[in-house]
Amino acid sequence: MVLVVDDDPDILEALSEILEAEGFEIRRARNGKEALERLEPDPPHLILLDLMMPVMDGWEFAQRMRQKPAIAMIPIIVLSADRNVGSKAKDIGAVGHLAKPFELNDLLTMVRHSLNPVAETTQL
Repeated sequence: MVLVVDDDPDILEALSEILEAEGFEIRRARNGKEALERLEPDPPHLILLDLMMPVMDGWEFAQRMRQKPAIAMIPIIVLSADRNVGSKAKDIGAVGHLAKPFELNDLLTMVRHSLNPVAETTQL
């Protein structure tokens, strides 16, 4: 299951529909506070996270999530329009990042690799 966190309803809807069409189970959140509520009791396997959101931004969400041992190791991919998305993704311990707007194929490749890194490396 993939948790998609973005305050833009169009982006949230588009990402969810695309990933569902690819066979992924999706859970949605419009900000970090909603995302925290959707982590338990059934944690996602991956989080697609926007950084700049109202209520609770991606930074605070990641910080709070990392404080909970049961969910601290869920991989995060940062999706952001911020020019410094790479360094900011590294700061929160993300496994990857994509600058908005991004190519759909790049997103799907990163999602698949993050969910099944062993299969990806054995196929190379």
